[in-house]
Amino acid sequence: MSNTGTIFLVGAGPGDPDLLTIRAARLIERARVIVHDGLVDPAILALARKDAELISVAKRRSHHTLPQQEISDLLVRIARSGEDVVRLKGGDPFIFGRGGEEAEVAHQSGVPVEVVPGISAANGAAAAAQIALTHREASSIVSFVAGQCKGLKDQDWAGLAGKGRTLVIYMGVKTAPQIAEKLIEDGLAPDMPVAVIENGTRPEMRVLRGLLAGLPELVEREAVVSPALIVIGEVTARNAAALARQAQEAAR
Repeated sequence: MSNTGTIFLVGAGPGDPDLLTIRAARLIERARVIVHDGLVDPAILALARKDAELISVAKRRSHHTLPQQEISDLLVRIARSGEDVVRLKGGDPFIFGRGGEEAEVAHQSGVPVEVVPGISAANGAAAAAQIALTHREASSIVSFVAGQCKGLKDQDWAGLAGKGRTLVIYMGVKTAPQIAEKLIEDGLAPDMPVAVIENGTRPEMRVLRGLLAGLPELVEREAVVSPALIVIGEVTARNAAALARQAQEAAR
């Protein structure tokens, strides 16, 4: 299929354009067709050539521009027309990015695929907030969980967080009450430190800290909106006071 284009599954990173990989930036700059998620920063899309076709397949809670199968089919159609297509995703394509599903459809259709990893939302946002997901004195295990998974109440979250562990929850803003209740029900201490990172790596980033039992109230009181990550574990409390002072001084 020499006249078939390639589907490039590209991670756009957590938001800040400076965190793109060199490979990702080069593909964006040369692509004639870019199919992108809604969370991709406009400054990243601005890197595209002026005649590039930008197709948004933005997903929001309870509203998708296109269902996932139709997105996969769209990518295959574009590639079969002979055009390379960049499928641009926030974070990393294979970490809650549905890149695996799109790659499978492409392989089944005989269309070549290349995956370009990106800095994940968890890594990027945590680093920007100066929260070490692992720490020799506080955490040797990290778990990534989707907060909007079906059957949330039926999941066994015992052991995902606690002493020596860090839990990072994607897409958990709307389900924060159920998450806190479920973790406490499964044995996690109500006074376990938590942090909520909103718009990680972007200029408007906020880092909100509290305790697990107060997570729902924290999210509601501060009117947290997506994109936001919830980080649970002792690492979120390390250096918190020093970072707060640093932020206050920077705001003066």
